[in-house]
Amino acid sequence: MIERYLTVKEDGQSEIEIKKSRFICSFKRVTTEEEAKTFIQAIKKEHWKANHNCSAFVIGDKSEIQRSSDDGEPSGTAGIPMLEVLKKNGLINVVAVVTRYFGGIKLGAGGLIRAYTQAVSHGLTEIGIVEGTLQQELAVAITYPQLGKLENFLELQQVTVKETRYTDQVIVVCMVDETGISQFKATVTELLNGQVTFEKGPISYHEKRITLNKK
Repeated sequence: MIERYLTVKEDGQSEIEIKKSRFICSFKRVTTEEEAKTFIQAIKKEHWKANHNCSAFVIGDKSEIQRSSDDGEPSGTAGIPMLEVLKKNGLINVVAVVTRYFGGIKLGAGGLIRAYTQAVSHGLTEIGIVEGTLQQELAVAITYPQLGKLENFLELQQVTVKETRYTDQVIVVCMVDETGISQFKATVTELLNGQVTFEKGPISYHEKRITLNKK
């Protein structure tokens, strides 16, 4: 499992108009090439009256699978620019399809490259990008008088608290980056003068929205 990844926040769609042509960008999170191709075909079926349904996708923890299609647009003016936007933002496991309804004004090769680039970039801004970080669920068992001190620490360090259980002890279930578990345990142990026990739970990815790279 990789420690972190970037992808679209959710499946979604956005639309822009450039010189009377409509550019509809559709995104879907996928994990296999087959899923990506199925989605592309579904969009083509939905927008069968459109002039073009161009596509690009990046799949795999190390972006092993990268594909793009101009779908009838001049070679290199649609699919590759779309793919470059996904790669520039470091996204994986996502497919983008840009549907174009021609508005009667030709854009030229340079105009098409800019238009398809803008369609995907605009879509990412609308839908959002998330960073997934591999985290360990860690149950921190403390006494009731220690709760305030621990809560202040967790808030200051922006540690996600999954739940808090109140029994004969207080069990605060925290989500800690896998790479920072040792440091977290050492710091909390020192903070609470050793009066704390830890129990590991499952490992999972925690996603948070990040600001789009506009470079």
